Order: sequence, then C-alpha cells, then structure tokens
Amino acid sequence: MVVASSVRSKIKFLKIPTSQAWLDQALADMDTILLDHAQCERKAAGTAIQMMSRYPSSLELVRELTAIAQEELSHYDQVNNWLEKRGVPLQPVSPPPYGAGLKKCVRRQEPDRMLDLLLVSALIEARSHERLGLLGEHCPDLQLAKFYRSLMASEARHYGSYWLLATTYFNSDLVSERLAELAEVESEILSTLYPEPRIHS
Repeated sequence: MVVASSVRSKIKFLKIPTSQAWLDQALADMDTILLDHAQCERKAAGTAIQMMSRYPSSLELVRELTAIAQEELSHYDQVNNWLEKRGVPLQPVSPPPYGAGLKKCVRRQEPDRMLDLLLVSALIEARSHERLGLLGEHCPDLQLAKFYRSLMASEARHYGSYWLLATTYFNSDLVSERLAELAEVESEILSTLYPEPRIHS
C-alpha cells in the first residue's frame, strides 16, 4: 500500500483530505485515470466558457476565465499526448456522481447562481490540485509523476482565481459562509468511493 503524504492537509478549501483508498485505486489503473483526467480538463474549459457566456458584462470574470479556459485546453492536449504515448485510445468513461452532485447545489436565482458557480468551480479545482499532487508524489511511472507535479501550480492558480472572482463580486463574509456549506457537500459526495478510478471519485 502506498502511504499518502501531508499534501492532503494543505488545501485551503477542502473539509476532508482524499482517502488512502482513492490513491490506491487510482495508482492501480493509471490509464483509466488519464482517460478521466482528459475529460475533466475538457469539461473545465467548457465550464469557464459557459460562465463567460452567461456573464459577458462581468469584465474581470471574462478576463480570468478566458485564461483558465485556454490553460485547461492546453492540459487536455497534454493528457491526450500521454494517452497516445501509452497506447490508450481516447474514449469516454462514465462520470462519477461528483460533478452532478455539486451542480444540484447551485441555486437558480441570480446573483446566488453566479456565486455558487464560482465556488463550486473553486472546490473542483482545489480537489484536482490535491489529487494531482498525490499522483505526482506516488505514481510509479516517474515521467508521468513529473507531469502531474507540473500541473499543480496551475490548478492552485485556478481555484484561487475562482475564489478571488467570488470575493470581487460578493461580500467576503457571504463568500466564506457559502463556501463552507458547499465544501461540506463536496466532502460528503466523496465519502463513498466510486467503484472505478476517477479523478473525482
């Protein structure tokens, strides 16, 4: 069994760290993790683009999310290159309940909807940062581990950007209160390990 390190305790927004069970499951099937990771990067770019389209007059948001979308697509290309190196055909994998569960928490009325979309995205990016860091520490393929470590800074920047955008458009106390509520839900969703390896399972 791989022993996970203290990386898991350093992520600001997360209520609970990733379990050892997830790390063991992921390391046992890195090809599937890479396939899911590719989907996650593509979806993350799409989320940023959708938010820009929903709030086009919010100039700070559009500027920040344009950069995020471009970087997510770059990561998508890099993950696809890894799949090609390993001889794994690009194909869809079934999504875990993580994204859909968080989406259910997004309120329908504005401006609550905007706040929730920003904070859900911040939580997803924070969890990605944590888990890519664990893969970077423990993946037995040293070059793949190095690749995952190289992504950590951008993932941290992304979750910071979403949080800063939330505090740009909303009162900081309101942001902190709602983030705490959503973080509880995020941790609860992950309390049951998905039966197949996924980045957010």
